[in-house]
Amino acid sequence: QYNIISLHHSQQKSVMTSTMSTRRRPGGVLLSLLFLHHSLPSDSFTIPSSQSLLTALPPTRRRRHAILQMAKTKSKNSKKKKSSSSSSPSAGLKGFGSSSSSSTSSASPSSGTIDRSQSAMAFYDYLTRNGASSNLKRVGLGRFPLRLDETDDGHDDVPSLRGVIALRDIPKGEPLIEIPYEMALDLGRESSDPTLPAIALLQKYCSWRCDALTEKEAAKGLNEYFAVLPKYSSEDCLGSTDFFSEDALDAMQCPWIREETVRRRESVRARYERDVAPMTEISSNLYRWNRDDDGGRDAIATESHLRWATWLVTSRVLAVRGPSDAASSNRLLIPLIDMCNHDRDSPHVLTGRAAPGAMLKVLAGRDVAAGEPVDIA
Repeated sequence: QYNIISLHHSQQKSVMTSTMSTRRRPGGVLLSLLFLHHSLPSDSFTIPSSQSLLTALPPTRRRRHAILQMAKTKSKNSKKKKSSSSSSPSAGLKGFGSSSSSSTSSASPSSGTIDRSQSAMAFYDYLTRNGASSNLKRVGLGRFPLRLDETDDGHDDVPSLRGVIALRDIPKGEPLIEIPYEMALDLGRESSDPTLPAIALLQKYCSWRCDALTEKEAAKGLNEYFAVLPKYSSEDCLGSTDFFSEDALDAMQCPWIREETVRRRESVRARYERDVAPMTEISSNLYRWNRDDDGGRDAIATESHLRWATWLVTSRVLAVRGPSDAASSNRLLIPLIDMCNHDRDSPHVLTGRAAPGAMLKVLAGRDVAAGEPVDIA
């Protein structure tokens, strides 16, 4: 499930070993989309260029598009002396920390849009407070159009995918993201069972929901980080087969995906009955999901909540080797890096160690243009 990547240069250059391993999202996420759109081409999840979108329009709409483009060009020429708009990814996070009426910034049809929502701005501030502000000159959170049909003409109802967006052109070899190890949420040693780190994550998340984080955890910025994680029962997680109904699983007509999903559900159920339920009997404050409840059983995190936490682990956690003298790896949730989407053909390199003072990095494996998504393999 985990692939350790190593990159070796010639003897004249330094030898760098990437010690951060990649993880794969459960196959059911992709397959659920494929079954909904069974006629998709193999490259349907790439973001098309504006030219390819234009050729998909009828002749009348193409003429209208050409007129609009001429008008836009004239408008741009009249503003040559003005600085570029902050809505362009290449403009960076201009206005960071200031009030803004819009929650996102527009970009060209072939690129993503910068996320300036309240939670995103708080997350950027969290990065700044913890010594990771340099990232905001290179990347930010963004949303990318998920065009599943070549004839789509850019309507507002086109679904989007959240990820990390490049704010400027970044040459090959330069860091895309750099996060201090101290910012990562360490969920313990790597193992083949994702439910083990999931109960650690669930307990911390419950403490956050009930305003019960320790001073150290609050100072670390877990409030802002947890606020941008996919929420329980949100659209982000409902696309996973882990949350499909039995009828939906049967309708997929894919036995091995069904078997994998059922096996993971059984593992979650066993972990909940063995480790979570007994602890809630001892104290209702452990794994308490609802803060305002009177302490009844409906306030306690359920098996479904643990299933959600397990999904977060399998889709976002990286296995990172410890200090150079350690043979083991730890499972880390790394802010910003864990928000990169997955592309198995991504050339970008993950490097770093799970050790105090270490820097966890994503290095550009090729030139990256402003507005592009930053994906990892």
